[in-house]
Amino acid sequence: MKRLFATFCLFVYGVSCLASDNIVVASKNFNESYVLGEIMAQLLELEGYNVTRKFGLGGTLVCYEALVNDEIDLYAEYTGTLEQVILKGNSNSPSLASLNERLTSVNLQVLDSFGFNNTYAMTVKASLAESLGLITISDLSSQSDLAVAFSLEFLNREDGWPGLARTYALPHQPTGIDHGLAYQAIDDGKIDVTDAYSTDGDLKRYGLTVLKDNQDYFPQYLAVPFVNKDLPDEVVEILSRLAGRIDDERMRQLNSEVVIDGKDFSQVAQKFLADEGLGIGKIDENILWSRLAANTLTHLKLTAIALSLGCLFGLPLGVLVFRNPTVSRVTVYVAGLLQTIPSIALLALMIPLFGIGEIPAIIALFLYSILPILRNTITALITIDPLLKSIAEAIGLSRIQQLRYVLIPLALPNILAGIKTAAIISIGTATLAAFIGAGGLGEPIVTGLALNDTNLILQGAIPAAVLAILAELTFEGLERVLVKEHMLRELPQ
Repeated sequence: MKRLFATFCLFVYGVSCLASDNIVVASKNFNESYVLGEIMAQLLELEGYNVTRKFGLGGTLVCYEALVNDEIDLYAEYTGTLEQVILKGNSNSPSLASLNERLTSVNLQVLDSFGFNNTYAMTVKASLAESLGLITISDLSSQSDLAVAFSLEFLNREDGWPGLARTYALPHQPTGIDHGLAYQAIDDGKIDVTDAYSTDGDLKRYGLTVLKDNQDYFPQYLAVPFVNKDLPDEVVEILSRLAGRIDDERMRQLNSEVVIDGKDFSQVAQKFLADEGLGIGKIDENILWSRLAANTLTHLKLTAIALSLGCLFGLPLGVLVFRNPTVSRVTVYVAGLLQTIPSIALLALMIPLFGIGEIPAIIALFLYSILPILRNTITALITIDPLLKSIAEAIGLSRIQQLRYVLIPLALPNILAGIKTAAIISIGTATLAAFIGAGGLGEPIVTGLALNDTNLILQGAIPAAVLAILAELTFEGLERVLVKEHMLRELPQ
């Protein structure tokens, strides 16, 4: 897949995106994973490696598939997750040797643990725990009226809610919620119980009590670098320097520096590495503006390529089929079916076929752009006054001449409206591409959701809204240039 990606980049951008000394470091979309990813990335950069960051990927299976398909080189994983979710085992404390033996078939390995165990936990507000006498998870079984919401991954994974409900005979019917938003919801009193990670800085931030796992349900979740076995030995040795350096309390502290003190991931990672005597890296002082510029350019690139492909496919297809009512209806129906697939589901379906990054994001955006372009093209052509079509035939114009001189000029306002709609849909949908490592303005939004940081969310949402407004104004300008003035006056306002 990396070769395909490099070939694509060479074709579209004229440069290769991959280098022999380039290491792709990824993270999941929660605070601790960002911190660990940044620590590993900066440590490698201190040793002279070029590092590409693919942070905020949408969950365990996205990261794992990306690692298996060579789209990334490493990320921080947890032994319990590897055992229960990826390898489908049933051990509560698998050894690293056992995990590595079973990972040989997919050419992956785990390195020695960072040193801490970030297990799942059930948490409630301290005030609620005190008033109801909640000490253990078993105590929840008699509190069926509590509002329960869990992160979507925990809600569906076997070592999460399904097994927990069976083990403790819990009667609740939980709903799904983003992990970062759950803390705000529990603080606001919208929910009473949620899942947490035992090293979360948010536990202190929101004054939460962790209920004791009195039946030892949750497995051990030792944090480990999860890497491709083809990594150079020197890279493995560098990452191994982190072994045993972070205990539970240290990880809570690092997480708290982000979620409570408001520090950037890169600042926290830099200080940690300096404190451990592993080196002092440089941080871009203008990181906000450089990231905003890079994310905006990436967002424009994704939408522009997808929209161009949509036009190259949708416009000729619409012109080709509009004269046949049956074929045109079937074509629009099929395009409409693509539009009904939820955005995040379509992006996830792309991963096994095209990996992560820009290629699957562009393909998904292209598929979403087809319907408005195709439907508007067909509708605009078939609704032209039949009298005008008859006149064009009567004066001896060929079908191609009819299209060129009569039909397309008359249909152009509605065709442009379809392209404009597709552009605005692509700009909005492209924010979700950050979940599969495509970058863009969705990156600060995803990070902001993980941290419950409104400012970060706005760093992505406001520029995306501005791009949508600019797209609207751009197409209005195109209409004035390409469409006759009297036709513009006839368009519905």
